[in-house]
Amino acid sequence: MAGDSWPAQLRSARKTALLGDGKRKIHYLFDNGKEMAEEYDMKTNQLLLRKWREKNALGSSSNWQVEVGEPTMRTVGSLDCELIKESSSNPVFMRKDTKNSFQWRIRNLPYPKDVYSVSVEKDQRCCVIHTTNKKYYKKFSIPDLDRFQLPLDCTALSFTHANNTLIISYQKPPEILAAEEELQKELKKIKAANDGDGECKTQ
Repeated sequence: MAGDSWPAQLRSARKTALLGDGKRKIHYLFDNGKEMAEEYDMKTNQLLLRKWREKNALGSSSNWQVEVGEPTMRTVGSLDCELIKESSSNPVFMRKDTKNSFQWRIRNLPYPKDVYSVSVEKDQRCCVIHTTNKKYYKKFSIPDLDRFQLPLDCTALSFTHANNTLIISYQKPPEILAAEEELQKELKKIKAANDGDGECKTQ
């Protein structure tokens, strides 16, 4: 599987679909045992949530790791809930894509726009946020580009700031836009497990 392209891995994964609350929920089980769950808005086909989990050496599943969507959408224990409450005024980093861009939002950043700098570190395959007042610093990768083995392009990166939120956008490359469009066609062919006769199609 390691040598397969990402679209090929998606096609070969066992997929189950559920419909509800205006969302199309897709569960993927890959040949290596990893699981991915996605949620799409059924009207716009917009990706709302993507999360991952895998089995450890003992065969038990790890906690879901959110890649796209609200971090608090994870299944959290009481301790995690307390930590979230305590840090409610701290910067909150999350990814929320648009149709044509990968997009990240960092809430609770009150500084003016000219304080921020967002750049691409091509060697480390990541983006870097820092502030001239040294109040915030973060590195983050773009897993989609890694999965497609595409280079990072500094001209695709932009940012804005409004309502105490830093919004960073990275324009999706044509290869990913085409792959996402093809994936949507495939996902719509899957019979939802809770639709009609209850049978689900595996591809």
